[in-house]
Amino acid sequence: MSDRIGFVGVGRMGANMARRLKETGHNIAVVYDVHVETANTLARELDCPHASDLREVTKRADIIITVVTDDKAMRTIFSGTGSLLTRAKDRLFINCATVSPAIHMKTEEWAEKHDAQSLEACMASSITQAREGTLYLMCGGKQEAFDRARPILEDLSITNRYIGPAGTAAKLKALLNMVMNINTAGLAEGLGLADALGLDLGIVREVFSQTGANSRVLETDGEDMVIKDHECYFSSEHAAKDSGIALKLADDLELNLPLAKATFKQYEKMKELNLGHLDKSGIAELTFKGRTLHS
Repeated sequence: MSDRIGFVGVGRMGANMARRLKETGHNIAVVYDVHVETANTLARELDCPHASDLREVTKRADIIITVVTDDKAMRTIFSGTGSLLTRAKDRLFINCATVSPAIHMKTEEWAEKHDAQSLEACMASSITQAREGTLYLMCGGKQEAFDRARPILEDLSITNRYIGPAGTAAKLKALLNMVMNINTAGLAEGLGLADALGLDLGIVREVFSQTGANSRVLETDGEDMVIKDHECYFSSEHAAKDSGIALKLADDLELNLPLAKATFKQYEKMKELNLGHLDKSGIAELTFKGRTLHS
């Protein structure tokens, strides 16, 4: 395939996306990460260069996929001297991080000033799906940017939906994660109370799965909450960030979302306890009686 692809941000999600595209015949031309050794290791694995700065990524790649942490990181890579937009004419930036709708809209504006394109490709999946090419992607931006990105996105995803203009996919992703986080917190409280009542948690989870208490997080997190296995696939720190994005959108519209606020406070507490690195299932440590973090 002719397009040269660069990656900015090659943690577990970005690295697995790069591996997937390499396996499906795409040309991974360069990788970059602020953690230099992480990028070096992946570059050796994929037999491609590791860029020393962002300008080198843009020079070596036609399409750049970014998977960074937050709005601040997005501003860093797209604004100022030495950014990705240096000599970026005709480049396409596919931005996959969960960040605010406003920063996606600003990124598109910055890119267009440099005769480049920008597309948000919000991921509703995790590390395993990134490696297998079964991500659920929600995309926002200009239709022509989406059409150009489609061959790459189709090799990364099982579902690839175009939502609308810049910012729309990010809004939907914020709502998705807000509801997921509420469901996770609710499940932790239900199982925590069941445990305190002396109920068999295997039976409780089975009954939940067959009734109105069922949810996707019951399948992904229920057992982990019981056995205290909080290996990180989606961190508590990211859960707090994403719920915060949704709450900011609600505040701007003068909407009161008490469940989202309560869930946000729980994940903020995880961060305060220096446990933001745990998977979102770690919220159960706040609700199960007798556990170290229960209060």
